[in-house]
Amino acid sequence: MSTESEAAELNRRLRYLEDRAEILDCISRHARGCDRHDAELIGSAYHPDAVDRHGNATNTGADYANWANATHAATSQVHTHNITTHTCEIDGDLAHCESYSIVVLLGADGRTVQILSGRYIDRLERREGHWRIALRHSTVEVSCTADARVLRSPFFTDQGYPKGTRDTDDLSYRRPLLPDSPVTARWGGSA
Repeated sequence: MSTESEAAELNRRLRYLEDRAEILDCISRHARGCDRHDAELIGSAYHPDAVDRHGNATNTGADYANWANATHAATSQVHTHNITTHTCEIDGDLAHCESYSIVVLLGADGRTVQILSGRYIDRLERREGHWRIALRHSTVEVSCTADARVLRSPFFTDQGYPKGTRDTDDLSYRRPLLPDSPVTARWGGSA
């Protein structure tokens, strides 16, 4: 193989790795934005004209964040979106991805937790040099409800574990993160 063809192959492989990293960052940015109710962060994962289908709810990329935040606020106190298995087929400026997700929602009553397992089936497009979601279909494959009362037990309340907040006051936004960075919320009510 000539030096020129080796360089071209190396550039192709590097472009693929950069694209994969940016695509997975986009998927992760969406999940984090949902958990923090950060509409700007959620919106940055979508092209404005994107289509998001969650069951019968269809939103544009520009409208999705407000819908998601209102839906989550109406049904839960806290939630986490966990991205697990992720596959991606890239063809130029188009990518088709499947990302398995586990979403855990602490009920409004604080006593139950709903666990959903499903997939995000996405078409992402690179526009103006940035990968974003152009079309998303969200599936639900499994759901169950569990007892969450342990969160009110002395193990959590006496230990002072931090509790996530649905805003940019969450500990994950602290820069720089320090050992004594203030915690906005803790299990048991004191911060």
